[in-house]
Amino acid sequence: MMRNARLWLPGLLRQAYARRRRALPPRPWHVWFCIADHYEPLWGGASAELAGRRVQTWCRRYPEIAARHADSDGRTPRHTFFYPAEEYRPELLEPLAGLCRAGHGAVEVHLHHDRDDARNLERVLRGFAATLHERHGLLRRDPRTGQVLFAFVHGNWALDNARPDGRWCGVNDELSVLARAGCRVDMTLPSAPSPTQTRKVNAIYFARSCPGRARGHDRGRDVAVGGWRVHERELLLLQGPLALDWRRRKGGLLPRIENGELSADNPPAPHRVELWVRCGIGVRGAEGHLFVKVHTHGAQERTMAMLLGGGLESLWRTLEARFRDAPGWRLHYVTAWEMYEAVRALATGGPAAVDGLGRGEDTTGGQRRLEVAS
Repeated sequence: MMRNARLWLPGLLRQAYARRRRALPPRPWHVWFCIADHYEPLWGGASAELAGRRVQTWCRRYPEIAARHADSDGRTPRHTFFYPAEEYRPELLEPLAGLCRAGHGAVEVHLHHDRDDARNLERVLRGFAATLHERHGLLRRDPRTGQVLFAFVHGNWALDNARPDGRWCGVNDELSVLARAGCRVDMTLPSAPSPTQTRKVNAIYFARSCPGRARGHDRGRDVAVGGWRVHERELLLLQGPLALDWRRRKGGLLPRIENGELSADNPPAPHRVELWVRCGIGVRGAEGHLFVKVHTHGAQERTMAMLLGGGLESLWRTLEARFRDAPGWRLHYVTAWEMYEAVRALATGGPAAVDGLGRGEDTTGGQRRLEVAS
């Protein structure tokens, strides 16, 4: 039996049944595509020299590869570097900031922690977000409150103390802490076959912490057109695809888990792209807009060699042929924050709001500023 399938398989089966009964929305279909890179240049106990080479390789190779590709809006692919707070080194961050200022992506917040408490967690998150913004010109401020805002990926998948043994987190009320610290969207999931995987799958939803209890994000309310109401202690979770891949079987019998990971052992493939889109992740009431968030660990040598050695180019060619160049489809390359803003726009104003989004460039990390149509 697939590991921890009791957590996520029932939800997957319910979704498959619901999709069969659902009427297809009118075209055009929009595919919003984002790569969330758990970018850890000091991974594996690397020296400062090795970490620096990893960063420089990305800064040198990525622009030349991305320049050969574009989405339906004429934008080159965007890469989101979720950089771990505990690995902060200004000499590693600043080259990435320069890459992002040149329009190639964005940096957001990543964190590995263990046996933590809410007070220390909030202090670390606020401090790292402030450093990224004030020292490197990254992230963005809330125009009303001045608070620095960010997207987040949890290290070791243990969001809201989700591991059964309580390791790699320790904070049961983590969703609330993240929201107070300035996080507006979490992109940790999916994590199957890890036991940290939630029962809710292939969803964009608001989840609320349960004080004194872990795994508040096991359930939540789906985001829907006209339903953008953020309540106290709530956080938006934007999940990536989770499916069964019958093309790749264990022992020729059981399907493998498709969780959107891009790695040396699981590189991009056209049939995987189809699986991602068929997961149907989106905003209720705006079914013509599909959100595909995949993830990788791009600072690890084998995965980096795959991505920069042809994997990304193969992926983008597939996406462009399938969605940019096909009648009735539109492809949008976005950063993690831009994906969040597209979701917010749809939930606030419906599909017409996305059609009216601004296409200007944000000065914070080269991101497109998305404004909700009034």
